[in-house]
Amino acid sequence: MAQQSKQRLPRDESVHDPRSAESADRIARWAAAIEARRPLLRRLGFAFSLLIITFSAIVFVRTLIRIDPQQFKAAFAATGGDQIAMAFGLSAMSYLALTGYDGLALKHLKVHVPYRLTALASFTSYAVSFTLGFPLVTGAAVRFWIYGPAGLSGGKVASLTVVAGITFWLGMGLIVGVGFLADAEAVGEINHFNALANQVIGFAVIGALLAYLVWVQSRGRRRKPIFLNFTLPGPMLTLGQMALGVIDVCSAAGALYVLLPKGHGLGFLAFTTLYSIAAMLGIASHAPGGLGVFEATMLDGVGGSSDQLLASLLLFRGIYYVAPFVFAMALLGAYEAVRRWRSLREALEASSPEDEE
Repeated sequence: MAQQSKQRLPRDESVHDPRSAESADRIARWAAAIEARRPLLRRLGFAFSLLIITFSAIVFVRTLIRIDPQQFKAAFAATGGDQIAMAFGLSAMSYLALTGYDGLALKHLKVHVPYRLTALASFTSYAVSFTLGFPLVTGAAVRFWIYGPAGLSGGKVASLTVVAGITFWLGMGLIVGVGFLADAEAVGEINHFNALANQVIGFAVIGALLAYLVWVQSRGRRRKPIFLNFTLPGPMLTLGQMALGVIDVCSAAGALYVLLPKGHGLGFLAFTTLYSIAAMLGIASHAPGGLGVFEATMLDGVGGSSDQLLASLLLFRGIYYVAPFVFAMALLGAYEAVRRWRSLREALEASSPEDEE
């Protein structure tokens, strides 16, 4: 019997599988390496954000000093109702595309959630995070508030937030790559690079996106996680992410484009490229909604009358950021009230038979 027991022991793969031990050891080394470098990374991130904010503040303040209050009021008055209506419509299209971010992420995670709940979680999380900043924190908190009662764990919500964030960056990356490549001369008037340099940048960005597609394809075949149990979407879902990202960013950029004063001379592709760069810098600055950084980048890139352009930017911020934020807070309040009322009613129904006895 003892001999048989000794022969059976090596078959216990959960204890003796060298691959499991090696994987656990690798994860432990990664965690230790990240923990050791966290203070340095935090300082570098803070320094980079401070640099962006400082430079943008200088540009923004210099622009504000040159603003003529009378021309600024005239620019507001000159904005037509049709422009505002189109801006609201394009903003709605952008937020509708954002609900697809969560939809694709849930599909990747193999979690079924009704679309009405997905739309609520996506819209409110983005409306809040766009205004308050720190999307990985604020967006994940709102999502957990809504998805938690539906059965999603904190890990699933974190994975969903990361996948949705990747969708956003893939869309902006594709727009920047195509813009630098296809409209190099117009982009050159913004960044003051020659057309060839812009085309090289465009090729590099498109090449990086193609390399990412190949990478996720190879990892998908081997089903290898990136970290712990987190895996990236496969190539087909990644292409869907890119398409949704492009629709979202083009719609958001279009909402500002229709508000611009006439005669700015920028084509839509070059403008959307500038918008994407301004949004990236705003996210990197960690300023709430990229406030100041986004405006400074757009003011420097578009050119023309600063009074009229600043009026357009303020209108855009009210339409795309403030109005959805207020609506999202009202929706969250109504959702919480309905949820508590249902809990109270269920508790009363459950206790009523005992009261009758």
